Amino acid sequence: MDRKRAGIAATAALAPAAWGTTYLVTTQLLPEGRPLLLAALRALPAGLLLLLIGRKLPRGRWWGRAAVLGMLNIGLFFPLMFVGAYRLPGGVAATIGAIQPLLVAGFSIGVLGVRPGRRALLAGLAGVGGVALLVLKSGAKLDGIGIAAMVAGVGLMAMGTVLTRRWGRPEGATLLDLTAWQLLAGSAFLVPLAALVEGAPPAMSATNLAGFAYLGLFSTALGYVLWFRGIEHLGAGPASFLGLINPVVATVGGLVVLGQTLTPWQLLGLVLALAAMLAGQAPARRATTTADPVPTSTRAAQPVART
Repeated sequence: MDRKRAGIAATAALAPAAWGTTYLVTTQLLPEGRPLLLAALRALPAGLLLLLIGRKLPRGRWWGRAAVLGMLNIGLFFPLMFVGAYRLPGGVAATIGAIQPLLVAGFSIGVLGVRPGRRALLAGLAGVGGVALLVLKSGAKLDGIGIAAMVAGVGLMAMGTVLTRRWGRPEGATLLDLTAWQLLAGSAFLVPLAALVEGAPPAMSATNLAGFAYLGLFSTALGYVLWFRGIEHLGAGPASFLGLINPVVATVGGLVVLGQTLTPWQLLGLVLALAAMLAGQAPARRATTTADPVPTSTRAAQPVART
């Protein structure tokens, strides 16, 4: 990996690293039992902030594309992740999240015409195994609704990642603009749904406001700009492997903050997860070659360029 690509990967990895703190912030700082409210208040302020900075709206077909990406990456993904955070132990949720590189690889075949190499598939399997060893504990509670929410959320974001790569961004728009459009499109769905299903928001404490400020500014506004930059420059597959840093950060946080220790199996899982993340940075190959626009009969009659 060249130095420029490595730098982009390192900054893009800050996004899933920040997302690795979501479970801790949700359980310790935010109101309980309000997944739609949490999702709306995470997305809306961040989207408005980025729109104020960029001051640009979508044009033409990008209204529809922004709506689709906003629902996949934000509007549906956020509440499903909060449902998973409420109903599942962090280890179970992280293990399910680790399947995203494999889902991205599958979607990329049909949407991008990109075939994952054997190394990418093996890295994806190793990543799931490494995360499971790292964070999954025996006797972990398996809640059916929580598992369904996590699987659905991971699948939706995997498709959003692939479509983000396929569509890119319109000429003249920045990554801040693209991120703002998606956050606001997701908010347009989340805000009325939260009001309808969960009612008026409760009174917010200083702790709640600090939690929302962290999630909105750092984890969401900055995090998604860096994440979309990674997809744009690295590709959907390599970027998805950076998500394996999420459970690693959560585990390291437990070591530093809570004084926890790693078992030998967890240490093996940590090594596997990091190795899979690095191995997954290799660009994927095209599944099919682009057809030659010149018919064979015409091509045979044309002069051959010589060097």
